[in-house]
Amino acid sequence: MNKASIVASRRSQRPESDPGPDPASQASQPSRKLTESPDHGLYKLFLEAGQTELPVQGLTERLRAAGILSDDPRAREIFDRMGQDKNARSIATSSEFNELFALNPSLIRRVAEDSLVIPDWDEFCRSIALIFQEAANVVDGKVAAYIPELASVPAEKFGLGICSVDGQRVHYGDAKDPFSIQSISKTVSYCLASEEVGPQALHAHIGREPSGHSFNAITLDPKRRPHNPMINAGAIVSCSLIKSEKSASERFAHVLETWKRLTADGDVSFNNTVFLSERDSADRNFALAYFLRENAAFPKNTGISATLDFYFQCCSVEMTCESMAIAAATLANGGVNPLTNERVFSIETVKNCLSLMHSCGMYDFSGEFAFLIGVPAKSGVGGGIMVVVPEVLGFCVWSPPLDEHGNSVRGIEFCKLLMSKYSFHNFDIVTGAEGEKVDPTRRKVSVRNARVVDLCWAAAKGDTKEIQRLIASGVDINGADYDGRTALHLAASEGQAASVQYILQNGGKRDAKDRWGNTPFDDAQRSGHLAVAEIFEHIQG
Repeated sequence: MNKASIVASRRSQRPESDPGPDPASQASQPSRKLTESPDHGLYKLFLEAGQTELPVQGLTERLRAAGILSDDPRAREIFDRMGQDKNARSIATSSEFNELFALNPSLIRRVAEDSLVIPDWDEFCRSIALIFQEAANVVDGKVAAYIPELASVPAEKFGLGICSVDGQRVHYGDAKDPFSIQSISKTVSYCLASEEVGPQALHAHIGREPSGHSFNAITLDPKRRPHNPMINAGAIVSCSLIKSEKSASERFAHVLETWKRLTADGDVSFNNTVFLSERDSADRNFALAYFLRENAAFPKNTGISATLDFYFQCCSVEMTCESMAIAAATLANGGVNPLTNERVFSIETVKNCLSLMHSCGMYDFSGEFAFLIGVPAKSGVGGGIMVVVPEVLGFCVWSPPLDEHGNSVRGIEFCKLLMSKYSFHNFDIVTGAEGEKVDPTRRKVSVRNARVVDLCWAAAKGDTKEIQRLIASGVDINGADYDGRTALHLAASEGQAASVQYILQNGGKRDAKDRWGNTPFDDAQRSGHLAVAEIFEHIQG
């Protein structure tokens, strides 16, 4: 299986939106009974080795191990019911299991079958913890000082939240501490403006190109528009298009409500002190706004002061890494919140937003980030970076010290370390780097089996160079297919003398038997490949 087919299989392995029943309907039906009984095999999948009955806590422990947390609206009632029984040694009867299964059949079945997007969540989390610890050792950078309120945030703060498109979640460090999202707000402002006026009308006012300048540069593109919506000028214009006919309070309530929907009613708040601090030090943004008005970049009748206040409010939203990760996962999931199953933004809006995040989301470091990291992201001078790995996960990393571009130093380091470990870069697809990087969306067994099949296929075709590459990348030279046939069996059967010789010289077992009891030498003789049979005789094991 090649790399492209692996990535394509992510779509086929995971339903487009499959988080289970609507949480709101669950709340109104607490006594709902089983409508579709699980087979006994599913029940057995939750049993540990040696168990014949399921401990009452076994199901919730399995959910947690898969990344499904107790505050997940899809599983909250399951955790609540299990929490009522404090005796962890109690046994869940078959009927009790059936009642729990009925609360969210799809989710429980997928957990049991390890078919969530990251099947080995425990191992993934252990690896992420090590990467997080390594990034924590970075002590470079300076906390943003041009907004006075941000300068008081402790430099040692470091948090990380991750959420997969199947709602698997984990967090590390200061992930529960609220931070000022600042320019990360530009993503939602763009999406809201696009949903309201449409992408064509929106981009009549804002371009789609990297500016090549700093995020607050007083410059426009040749059409006298802000270069893109991920810099200050573009975001100010985006804000001017959002509910422009409404009052200031209604406009901002609309933004907060959208963040709430993106985060499954997560920790989203407004910091008035940051807002006042930002407004009091906003000479540059006022200059930008008047420059925009001079060049007719705003819609007609746009009020400068009202638009800037709205922009400052959007930047003064506070969020935790935990909550921001859910928002990132919603974008990774095509605009559908993985915890609530609510579509927040259209597919087209998300596609356009991710494209702009990829090319323009990291200030004047955007090109380097796209080259090194290779996924959409948006940073803010509050120290946060929201990163989207489409169809897999979203994460938010936060650490206040910034580099010369205005990006979190520890955040950038974490992203680099993550991409060196996992095949998340957009173009890992075409590099064939399976042996160098890990694809956490694939099961270990399926990865191992697929690579053994690749080896057998190369042997049958006599592709010695591919055999060399696969063995060098760690594939077991004596691995067997479903019939117990090794690469040596296949090479011998097809009369591939060079491949047989190479495999024998590099540890291939001449006495390996397939399910019919035949050795590779037997296959060579039976197929009439006498030259190959002679190789077995000349190269002694």
